[in-house]
This record gives sequence, C-alpha cells and structure tokens, in this order.
Amino acid sequence: MSATIDDELWSAVGDPTRRRMLDLLLTDGGGTATTLSEQLPVTRQAVAKHLGVLHRVGLVHVTPSGRERLYEVDEAQLARAVAQLSSVGASWDARLHRIRRIAEAIQRSQEG
Repeated sequence: MSATIDDELWSAVGDPTRRRMLDLLLTDGGGTATTLSEQLPVTRQAVAKHLGVLHRVGLVHVTPSGRERLYEVDEAQLARAVAQLSSVGASWDARLHRIRRIAEAIQRSQEG
C-alpha cells in the first residue's frame, strides 16, 4: 500500500497530549474543551489549542453546542492516518530486512 505522507497530520498526532485527546474523544463519542480538560493534566486553554491543531488537520470536526463546541473524531481522516502509519512501517520493515541481509552477507564473508 502506498500512502502519501502528510507532515502536518503526523506533526499533530506526534504530540502525546493530542493522542490522548483523540483516545478520549473516541471512547466518549466526542467532547468539549471543558470535558477533556477535566480528564487531562492540562488547562482548558491548552486543550482548546490542541483541539485547534487537530481540527486544522481534519482529525476532528466541530459542532457548536450552546456556549461550548463539541469535538468529534473524523474517522475517515483517522483511517488515513492509520494507513500512512502502516505504509511507513512496511517501508521501514523492508529497509531493515535489507540491512540484515547485507550484515549477514558481510559476516559470512568474514567467517569464510
């Protein structure tokens, strides 16, 4: 599988707080900056900034809900991120396999 790597997307999910927020949103079916800040060791303002990053890359979408904004994970964009991770993992697995074959060939030539 070949997926184009989106650096902004990976920068967004590279932050452990944002990954935890995605986990919470998936588990709870959505949430607000207030409800998320109650479950995380950061302020509501920090949560709002993190949510802004996730929204910019399309990982969450926002619905106004009274005075708050309800955030939900965009499952299609999350699936795209997972596909990219799988593609990168497969690519590195192939590279490491080639390095191992080269190292084994060098070792055999030194022993023989």
